[in-house]
Amino acid sequence: MLEGSEVNQFQEIVWEHYRAHQRKNLPWRQNIDDINFGYRVLVSEMMLQQTQVNRVIDKFNQWMELFPTISSLANASFDEVLSAWSGLGYNRRARYLQETAIIMLNEFDGHIPREVSRLVELPGIGQATAAAIIVYAFNLPLVFIETNIRTVFIHHFFPDTTQVSDAQLVSLIEQSMDKENPREWYWALMDYGSFLKQSVGNISKNSKHYKKQSKFEGSARQLRGSVLKLLLIKERTLRDLQESTFFDERLETVLTNLEREKLIKKTGVKYIIYQ
Repeated sequence: MLEGSEVNQFQEIVWEHYRAHQRKNLPWRQNIDDINFGYRVLVSEMMLQQTQVNRVIDKFNQWMELFPTISSLANASFDEVLSAWSGLGYNRRARYLQETAIIMLNEFDGHIPREVSRLVELPGIGQATAAAIIVYAFNLPLVFIETNIRTVFIHHFFPDTTQVSDAQLVSLIEQSMDKENPREWYWALMDYGSFLKQSVGNISKNSKHYKKQSKFEGSARQLRGSVLKLLLIKERTLRDLQESTFFDERLETVLTNLEREKLIKKTGVKYIIYQ
């Protein structure tokens, strides 16, 4: 249990950094009074899963130009959605995001649910993402953990410890939260965590849950992306795809997985983007 003085000291460190160095260029933090702010939060949280902030900013702005509302996303063709997503990787997130928009339009009158239990039932939204969406969209004090937050709490409370579990962090996050303004408090934590990564190093490797991301170059993920880009241009046969991917032996497995995830489908002898 943290002492009151410990909480105050920790909060002041985080707020002081935020006052001096807050990232004002993040578009999903802007226009919090806009009727579509919750949707903007949803899009940003899905895009930021396993993707660096600097890669997301331009894509987010382009996305919001194309699909400014839940309704516009729900009613778009999937090839439009996938084309807009191209370059972010983990393309199944584009499918999840559109499916979520369709459910929200049909079952929630185009609004973001305020309950974690409802959000986690939607495609591609886990417990942490659901809580983050609610915190940012509605300024409600829920606990969630992601890499930057782990970085801050391990740095301050477990400086010489390895294999730190999230269970050890949960109560510290809850005790130190600014419950009057949790949205901005989490923004401050995220910005401070980003700073620590750059200035101190990869502190999150001391987390029990740390996993080093595999290389993209030459990976099956890269092959998946190449296939989808080819099919966005035009439909192709297996032979076409084999020639375009230099007869990569993983191609047929990749095609099977893309079909299973409803990103592509086979019509006759040709593969096309799933609609």
